[in-house]
Amino acid sequence: MNKILEAYDHCENTIKLHSKTFYRAFSLLPKEQKKAVWAVYAFCRQVDDIVDEGTSPFEELRQFEREFESFLSGYYNHNEPMWIALDDVFKRFNMDVQAFRDMIKGQRMDLSERLYVKISDVLDYSYHVASTVGLMLLPILAPGKENQLREDGISLGYAMQLTNILRDIGEDLERGRLYIPQDLLVKYEYTVSDLMEHRNNDAFRSIWEEMASLAEDYYEKAFRTMNLYPLYSRTPVKGAALLYRAILGEVRNNHYNVFSKKHYVSKDTKEKIISSIS
Repeated sequence: MNKILEAYDHCENTIKLHSKTFYRAFSLLPKEQKKAVWAVYAFCRQVDDIVDEGTSPFEELRQFEREFESFLSGYYNHNEPMWIALDDVFKRFNMDVQAFRDMIKGQRMDLSERLYVKISDVLDYSYHVASTVGLMLLPILAPGKENQLREDGISLGYAMQLTNILRDIGEDLERGRLYIPQDLLVKYEYTVSDLMEHRNNDAFRSIWEEMASLAEDYYEKAFRTMNLYPLYSRTPVKGAALLYRAILGEVRNNHYNVFSKKHYVSKDTKEKIISSIS
């Protein structure tokens, strides 16, 4: 098997292992687009893993950033599958370089113990770690329509990251991270101590629902322009959005227990959602 195909296989295995939701949705793409999505995902995963699991994340992230800039100049480690696959993607598609740089910047935000005072601060973070992924994928999913789809692609990133935040509150607290804005805690008279004590009361549920309502609004904005995607990518993109949005329903069904349980959409529900897309 040639080295490029092996590299793409490695990237596919990465997404298959770490994100069954995205893997299920984007498996519907034609072969060339599908492989390109796997490579972009592998890039994002590598940055994410440095921040979450690296032994010296500041230095490792700086090193990764240097490697990416070197990659853009045509120099990279030819034994590293992710760079091999990504090089092929950059040759085939008109990729948005700034989106990749912004993604790295967003991951760096998680190393700075940033305080999120207002929802606008949370959205700024969400742009950098999630909307950027949509901007990376637009040249693959809808070549030539990137400008038309940019705004709603950013909205979809907001929606998905807010969903992540609302699902992963307990997990993030264990990592010393809090993405619920301070002004919402004040509004509902709920404290960081309440969070640390896992108080799932009316105030917590009100905060959760206010952020979920915002996420729902951004999903609706993203759906406005789904018809502009080519037929081959419309179902995968809409599928990914619907599968992610369904996580909010799972949390509600489990009485907002985000402190000791991670919520997933079941395989059967995923299949129903995908098969219902017209």
